[in-house]
Amino acid sequence: MILNQLPILQVVLPLLAAPLCLLLKNSTWATWLTAVTSWLTFFVAVFLLQQTLEIGSQSYSIGGWTPPWGIEYRIDALNAFVLLFVSAICAIVATASGPSVIREIGRDRAYLFYCCFLLFETGLLGVVATGDVFNLFVFLEISSLAAYVLVSFGRDRRALSAAYRYLILGTIGATFYLIGVGLLYQATGTLNFSDLATRMPLLEDSRTIRAAFAFITVGIALKLALFPLHLWLPNAYAYAPSIVTALLAGTATKVALYILLRIFFTLFGSNFSFGTLPVDVIIMPLAVAAVFVGSAAAIFENDVKRMLAYSTIAQIGYMVIGISLATVTGLTGGIVHMFNHAVIKTALFLSLACAVWRVGPVTMDAIAGLGKRMPLTMGAFVLAGMSLIGVPGTAGFVSKWYLVTAALERGWWWIALVMVVGSLLSIVYIWRVLEAAYFRPVSEGAPTGEAPLLMLLPTWTLVATTLYFGVDTRFGVGMARLAAESLLGLVP
Repeated sequence: MILNQLPILQVVLPLLAAPLCLLLKNSTWATWLTAVTSWLTFFVAVFLLQQTLEIGSQSYSIGGWTPPWGIEYRIDALNAFVLLFVSAICAIVATASGPSVIREIGRDRAYLFYCCFLLFETGLLGVVATGDVFNLFVFLEISSLAAYVLVSFGRDRRALSAAYRYLILGTIGATFYLIGVGLLYQATGTLNFSDLATRMPLLEDSRTIRAAFAFITVGIALKLALFPLHLWLPNAYAYAPSIVTALLAGTATKVALYILLRIFFTLFGSNFSFGTLPVDVIIMPLAVAAVFVGSAAAIFENDVKRMLAYSTIAQIGYMVIGISLATVTGLTGGIVHMFNHAVIKTALFLSLACAVWRVGPVTMDAIAGLGKRMPLTMGAFVLAGMSLIGVPGTAGFVSKWYLVTAALERGWWWIALVMVVGSLLSIVYIWRVLEAAYFRPVSEGAPTGEAPLLMLLPTWTLVATTLYFGVDTRFGVGMARLAAESLLGLVP
């Protein structure tokens, strides 16, 4: 029955479509194939989430080999939720990509771009679906290798150096993770998440297990771009093609955060991660520093894409603060902010992709008067920017409210203050863009007119989504709370 095959279909659909793009060698056909495949993958995620909510966690054995001997895909509330919004972001970006890809990458290379796009999506969905720590590494490298190539498609020559830096640091992160997996296998003789989790309480005093925890944490922190391991991110976002930046901002760091959640709460368990080895003592200060450093760096940036890249570093800090609190409310805030930020930042970068399509590189000077020249594009940026700040009535406010509430529940008023100050700093850099777009005079001969409707509609769809989930919190917060309770062992 097809419904029983949904976990594997999530990964197989984009995996099979990727080489078809190479065979077609036609930009139009490759664009349509990628969009259709991504939407099919999204609908698979919808059915998978529905099944998970109805019958609970699902296990899918690859090749008929029962776990822990064979590779297992295991779907629960957390990864069903992550699969849903990651596949949705991929589908929306793929739909909007056509005009931007032709303008920034070129019609002759478009089919290569879409092949890498689908491989990137395959890797991300595989990482989220798998229940095997080594299989996770394989999918992580598939997505990473595709991401390096996607970044290198940028027109600016600096895109190559950005992709190279991304490659080097990403490889170091993957190596650290793989060393940790090797140590786990040496100590336990298994690679299955569930099997490892049952054996871990008996090995808490083992130096091997502690070393494995350290290696894996550092490796994933590099992939996540947690301060100060974020050096690959600003240039990768700034010099990649605009549509690639939107894709990376909405998916890559979110999946890395998902891995961190799995490692801390499912694999090692919260008692080990935050009790035996109080990792929060290390990552909480780093998250706080990320909020301040990322926001401060964004304020002084002249390139808007680079500005939003530093903003992402700050927002990662918020999510890691939620993890560090290790409470139901804190994890709920961190997970819902992961979802909200994926939608918000993708909307912001898609609006910049619309601007790039018309004016080229989006520096503060280039966007002078853009509010009058491209009112729909800048209107989308304004509303998404308000959500990033956390204005009441937007999705960004909801997740920050839960994070502040969680900090106050623990009596950590200074953490709540950090998040409030971070939001005030975000007002400054978003205002700089609005001041340039709406209050500076339009230079003579500046291009006028909106981006194609094919780019504007997906952008405004995401903007409408941020506004909707700012008012109706039942789905986003409900799924985040269910995932948080599951991670903490409060629900089966």
